[in-house]
Amino acid sequence: MAKESFDKEIQFLRMLFLTSGAYNRQQFARRLGISVHTFDKTIRRLKDVFHTIYKDSADPLGSDMTQLVKSPDSDSSDPALLFLFRAKSLKESESFRLSAILTALQEQAMTAAEVLEACCNALPAEMPLPDEKTIRSDLKYLEEVGAIARANAGRPVRYSIRNELINALTDEELTDLYDFVDVMANTQVPSVQGYLLRDQIKRARIQRNSFTEHLVYKYHYHSRILDEAHLYSLFHAIRHRRRIRFRYFSPKLRQSYDSKNTNPLFEKESAGKQELVLPLKVVYDHQYGRWYLLGDVPRLGIVKYRMEGLTQIEEADAVSELEFSGKLRKLEESIRYSWLVDTGRQVLVRVRFYNPPESRSNFIKERVLLQGQWGMITEEDEGSFVYEITVNGTTEIKPWLRSFGSSCEVLEPAYLRREFIAEWKEIQSYYESFRENL
Repeated sequence: MAKESFDKEIQFLRMLFLTSGAYNRQQFARRLGISVHTFDKTIRRLKDVFHTIYKDSADPLGSDMTQLVKSPDSDSSDPALLFLFRAKSLKESESFRLSAILTALQEQAMTAAEVLEACCNALPAEMPLPDEKTIRSDLKYLEEVGAIARANAGRPVRYSIRNELINALTDEELTDLYDFVDVMANTQVPSVQGYLLRDQIKRARIQRNSFTEHLVYKYHYHSRILDEAHLYSLFHAIRHRRRIRFRYFSPKLRQSYDSKNTNPLFEKESAGKQELVLPLKVVYDHQYGRWYLLGDVPRLGIVKYRMEGLTQIEEADAVSELEFSGKLRKLEESIRYSWLVDTGRQVLVRVRFYNPPESRSNFIKERVLLQGQWGMITEEDEGSFVYEITVNGTTEIKPWLRSFGSSCEVLEPAYLRREFIAEWKEIQSYYESFRENL
């Protein structure tokens, strides 16, 4: 799948999940910056990818792609968006071919010629047959990613699938491993690699007739999964000290993507902004399930981007280790007191938290100690305690404080206290008329 096409499908799926299919074709295409014809082609492409990956599964889509988000997912610990990652950068023929190779090697070790014969027998009639050069290239790729290994040192080389760990485990140990990977994939980031590993273990358990689902999660952060498509490209650029080029669509824009027209007659001004950035750090926001890219731009200094707005990422020139280290130190200093990524003016926040009445455990204090980062409890009595923290601005810490409801009273700064008073008065006004009618 081409890089630009994958960007389009990322934005397509993100909007599909955010709107739950509420947009019609014209509204959807307009918001994405594509034609209705391209919209229809993308729908067909996504359905083809889904059926290629889940060819043995029941059809959850029917004739409408929006059923993917409307229908409840029985295996909710496997986000529906994950099928796109399984097909990333693979043409349909490659997807079938690699699957056939791995299936053949499940039974026994084979030479390249034997793999070619098995692959030709397994491919559908309408699919073009590969030659030996293509099969050797596929075997080299699978060996590089660790899916297969050479079974002997001599000639001809025989290849076998790398499943020695799975085969060495008992059913009980395999179940424990599956549960551990399942928990980690649903609670830690990045998570896509964990889901793919979980799939491999799940297949092994099904083959042994020992599969039962112990834990079921309801997945909510779809942007988290989608944005992981860019994550490893950014890590690679950071590791090799390279600038990147990309087209950025700010969350404030009403458009999240623009088609890349190759015909000069249909060229148009893009809504996105072309950027050249030295990436320095990637930050994840656990509260909203968002990824952020922090980098350096000449003449502007430190810049921040929401990962969901990045499209058409390409690596550019490299910088020296000395330059990269200097930029990174400057960034670390600017976000030293950031609740997340804010680089604004430092401010001292003082908050009084009220202990839960008649409760065996003080879950308010436990949560503050767990999530309060570098803040400290400075005063404490039987009914409450005072928490202090110095942060860059109050924008990012505000939702966290608000989530405590009546158990939290902002003491300083005064302007933040006034903001909270105004918000709670507004909320109160919503219920006044309702209470009068009771």
